[in-house]
Amino acid sequence: MLLPVSYNTVMFIDEARIYVRSGKGGDGMVHFLQQKFITHGGPDGGDGGRGGDIIFRVNPHMNTLQLFQHKSRFIAEDGHRGGINNQTGHNGKSLTVEVPAGTVIMDDTSGVVLADLIEKGQQIVLYRGGRGGKGNPHYANSRNQAPRTAEKGEPGEERFLRLELKLIADVGIVGMPNAGKSSLLAAVTNARPKIANYPFTTLEPNLGVVTLDDQNTLILADIPGLVEGAHMGIGLGDSFLRHIQRCRVIIHLLNGEEDNPLADYTQINSELALFDPRLGQKPQIVVLNKSDNPEVTQRVPALVSQFKKHGVELMVISALARTNLKDLLWKTAELLKNTPEEDEPTHTSIPVYKAVDDARDFQITHEEDDTWRIHGKAIERAAAMTYWEMEESLRRFQRLMETLGVDDALRKAGIENGDTVTIGDYEFEWQE
Repeated sequence: MLLPVSYNTVMFIDEARIYVRSGKGGDGMVHFLQQKFITHGGPDGGDGGRGGDIIFRVNPHMNTLQLFQHKSRFIAEDGHRGGINNQTGHNGKSLTVEVPAGTVIMDDTSGVVLADLIEKGQQIVLYRGGRGGKGNPHYANSRNQAPRTAEKGEPGEERFLRLELKLIADVGIVGMPNAGKSSLLAAVTNARPKIANYPFTTLEPNLGVVTLDDQNTLILADIPGLVEGAHMGIGLGDSFLRHIQRCRVIIHLLNGEEDNPLADYTQINSELALFDPRLGQKPQIVVLNKSDNPEVTQRVPALVSQFKKHGVELMVISALARTNLKDLLWKTAELLKNTPEEDEPTHTSIPVYKAVDDARDFQITHEEDDTWRIHGKAIERAAAMTYWEMEESLRRFQRLMETLGVDDALRKAGIENGDTVTIGDYEFEWQE
């Protein structure tokens, strides 16, 4: 007996663009020991705390990216400033962004895949918070026992990310518009997709769950109708095709009322293979729908024979009259049982790869009004971590500029006294 389960209809959102920023490290402190009877106490400024991380975690109760239509900025807490008596500031709280299983996270600019989260509870620290700045005790030495300099916290990392959701279903139902995919899903589950007799009624994938018995449950995904050129994005086809990538078995539904179901079958398979060659290799159950129509019933023997000549076994059903649905679902369950998950490379997690920053990498551009801009992640980070109001910190940054070769590069580029040098958000006047 088929036991449909409850199904809540929600707006299916499968793409989102968000901004994330990990926390800035807390600033180190300049402070000197102040106790009774001690007139010249040593440095005791504490280090800043580490900024909070940006973490992504799978929430098994989420099934769309709808949340991100209303909230698109995710910023972790900054680390706290260091205190007196060498007290380290508190670390900033990390921020966990929850996403549904099947979410692919990509850099919005480059399109590089950063993570593919598919398992319940799976999580990944995508961006670490900045480290805390050093307090002034770190700068004490035999020649300078009372350093009046410290270090600001390291800036956090910020990115625009693109999220894409690929449905995680056991079975994907594919076919031409009007093949009856939504009707089939509604007939075997309590899903309530919109159903009408014209192309592209279904503009959102729908999920449904059917329980065959205590040991056999199927998760079905009704993939919106495809048309010729779907693999190139025609009719939103490429957006729909990616949802089939995670399905292990395909129910290929054909409209028995069409003139040439075999041509439709060939076209859909071509679109699958052109989008991803692995899709063309997934096991399929080919099903002719709308057998409740007497004209279709008369054509069934000829169509079964036609498909058999091409090595395809054709099942015949009626989603409307609910004919042969039980046989279809049990056959699907058996095929699913014999299709091992380990053969599906799309079920593996994609690790995070990050380029290692070369601290000496920088570029110089000459802009209008005698302004020279220094570009470079490391040098810009160092500038952001410097206390410019402290003379010792300024000298320390100047030594860093010399060590990295920035000074020499500016001279070779033709900088002159009085020119403006910009690094990140900071401006300086060049003086030899």
